Amino acid sequence: MTEQVGKKKVVLATRNAGKVREMNRLFAELDWEVVSVADFPDAPEVEEDGATFEANAVKKAKTIAEFLQLPAIGDDSGLEVDALHGEPGVYSARFAGENATDEENYRKLLDKLSDVPLEKRTARFRCTLAYVEPDKEPVIATGTCEGAIAHTPVGTNGFGYDPVFFLPGRLKHMAEISPEEKNQISHRAQAMCELLDKLRER
Repeated sequence: MTEQVGKKKVVLATRNAGKVREMNRLFAELDWEVVSVADFPDAPEVEEDGATFEANAVKKAKTIAEFLQLPAIGDDSGLEVDALHGEPGVYSARFAGENATDEENYRKLLDKLSDVPLEKRTARFRCTLAYVEPDKEPVIATGTCEGAIAHTPVGTNGFGYDPVFFLPGRLKHMAEISPEEKNQISHRAQAMCELLDKLRER
């Protein structure tokens, strides 16, 4: 795959507005026409019932690519907390229930970690991306961002667990840094860089 990749329309297989904004920023330097699956009202909802981030990402990308007959990128990401043996993991977006808000999710997390000292609150964001063209095998990429779960939320940028995710190297919460800085260090940015490298090699 060469420069022609840049001329393709690519569908982001998510209706999460925060993810769409982040990924559009990451694609800004490329000549890809990036659209959200929300732009296709007839596109099916894809149930995230896989046991891993990769399984969910591939399922979303394959379903949307086949339905729309366009290249699609499926994304599944979440938070892994070591003191909770990797929870909430694939259940990050619905940790406090199917229709839970971001705040409800991270409040539940803080409650579960209430007696855990900071040095044992290590965690990471993990993102898996799957790029699928109709009737072709998926290209998989993964990225992580290491940190710790703070005792209280700080910051108003970002979404999800960003207000309680502390970045020791920057002495800031993820929700305190700018979108530009986040796109340099985030799990999604790392996964995107790996994905683009793999696509250029095809």
